[in-house]
Amino acid sequence: MPSDLEQLLDMGFDGERAKLAAKATGSLQDAIDWLEKNQDSSIDELQAAQVSASTSDEPPALKPGEEAHSLVCEDCGKKFRSQAQAEWHASKTEHTNFAESTEEIKPLTEEEKKQKLAELKEKMAAKKAAQAEQDKIDRKKNEQIRMKQTKETQELKEELQKKEQLKEMQKKKQEKLDEAAARKKVLAKLEADKLERKRKAEAEKAVRAGRAPPPVHEPAMPTSSGPTTSKPASAYTETRLALQTPTGRVMKIFPVETTLFEVAHSLEESGVQVNSFTQNFPKKIFDKTDFGMSLKEAGMVPSAALIIK
Repeated sequence: MPSDLEQLLDMGFDGERAKLAAKATGSLQDAIDWLEKNQDSSIDELQAAQVSASTSDEPPALKPGEEAHSLVCEDCGKKFRSQAQAEWHASKTEHTNFAESTEEIKPLTEEEKKQKLAELKEKMAAKKAAQAEQDKIDRKKNEQIRMKQTKETQELKEELQKKEQLKEMQKKKQEKLDEAAARKKVLAKLEADKLERKRKAEAEKAVRAGRAPPPVHEPAMPTSSGPTTSKPASAYTETRLALQTPTGRVMKIFPVETTLFEVAHSLEESGVQVNSFTQNFPKKIFDKTDFGMSLKEAGMVPSAALIIK
């Protein structure tokens, strides 16, 4: 007669699970019940449970020659072939009400085995289908989470790009403003240089003609009552001198309180010996006896052309 293990293998059960079921039970029917009960547990979990369980935790199989008495649990109605199996049930469930039964637990017929197997397979298939459906739901949720994260990441990236673009636009705008200001400054400098060259040319022409150079005009402060006017000589703090020396023409600017002696000393530091200053217009000669006069006192404000002798 085939063993319980062989019958379980013939019924299509997994080899490892069938071995564990045959070892844990004492009959084919109990083995099938055990497989049904533990169908959700993995092989590793079942093996670990058997290793860690004590001998008293295992429902012992019927001993050779032991009569097949039937015991029934009055708490749940489950029937057992032996006293040991009933005690194992009590240790696992804490059921305490058992009674003897004259009903003999008969072995499963082939038809019952097939029906039991079909039921077990149907339950396993239903469980797999439920698990597959749950996996489908979980995948859908995970995909939704992933899509949401991707969208948030893309929105954040676009926001950063917008900020960078705005920053770049502001930078370019500022660069254009700075460039325009620099261009304006250069044009103003060119215009000022042009006016200065014109003024110098007129001053040189006046010196050659023996006339006083034209005064240096500074912009007058605008008033609300009439046109602008030039500042009086007393308002100037500096004077511009066109000095014709034996070695060439020199332009110098001095404070109006500078004395002719200080002007002469400044020229002598450059290697020009000064004995007198001659002004052609109006005609005046300032010798060393006059060197104590300031430029303001000599009437050389705001400008004058002098010939060095």
